[in-house]
Amino acid sequence: MLQVRTLPFDSLTMSDPFILADQATGTYYMTGSGGLMWKSKDLQKWEGPFQVVEIDTASWMGSRPMIWAAELHHYLGKYYYFATFTNQKIIVDTVPLRYHVQRRASHVLVSDRPGGPYKPIKKGVYFTLPKHSTLDGTLWVEDGIPYMVYCHEWMQIIDGTMVAVPLAPDLSGPAGKPVTLFRAHHGPWVREMLSIGEVTFGMKLNGWVTDGPFLFRTQTGRLGMLWSSWGANRYAQGVAYSESGRLEGPWVHEPEPLNPNNAGHGMLFRTFEGKLLMCLHHASLDPPGPRKPLLLEVDISGNRLQIIGPYKP
Repeated sequence: MLQVRTLPFDSLTMSDPFILADQATGTYYMTGSGGLMWKSKDLQKWEGPFQVVEIDTASWMGSRPMIWAAELHHYLGKYYYFATFTNQKIIVDTVPLRYHVQRRASHVLVSDRPGGPYKPIKKGVYFTLPKHSTLDGTLWVEDGIPYMVYCHEWMQIIDGTMVAVPLAPDLSGPAGKPVTLFRAHHGPWVREMLSIGEVTFGMKLNGWVTDGPFLFRTQTGRLGMLWSSWGANRYAQGVAYSESGRLEGPWVHEPEPLNPNNAGHGMLFRTFEGKLLMCLHHASLDPPGPRKPLLLEVDISGNRLQIIGPYKP
């Protein structure tokens, strides 16, 4: 049984935070890795954690899946929970001398209420190719067509990719073939994993990481994508822009990350007062610390996203 409590924002510990500002309830809902939810009326004090996920234990997820990078989206009158689920007991691929690839993919759950409970839309649906290890799915709608944009795991393919797949109108499953948008090494600031230290997350693996896509448009109509990888100071928040203004790209990457100092997996939302914020996680390097959510005020009134500075709730 979870012990629900109230904590200030700067006391929370969480990877991959995502905030839905729900106008209907006047409440902010925050999710992330771990499958739990926190709620707030003012971004200052947060109540939680709440368990909001009801998985299909008979599906490919298994009885106790790991849950990463959960997102909340209000779409066509319902609330959707995009999250990465991992069944560690099932191996779908083996990279010789490197890695046993676990069954991992982003999946979509649904609820009539922002606070859940969230349940699978259909039983047994696998949203991406079954032998691919994928993660960090997010929602993007273009020309009325919903898409899931997600990452193909670098640990399986060495040079991680960003991928898009069209979804059914009710988000219940894929409605077409996945298309690769770009590869991790296309980011000029991206460093190979082993170039920043011998051991990362306890794995001695080389490769280039794609993490945490989130799409947005500037007020000039330019299509941008927040995404993260590893830079000179470990984790970093980058941004790329589509030259065509459409999801298929081509995508051009800014030469330097937005935030290079062990912070990333960012998303954007507007407060109830209309202020545009980026929410991401950060962690200290020396001494090493846990990942904690961070809020930054940003501006997209021009042709590119700019960080104004830290936002204190």
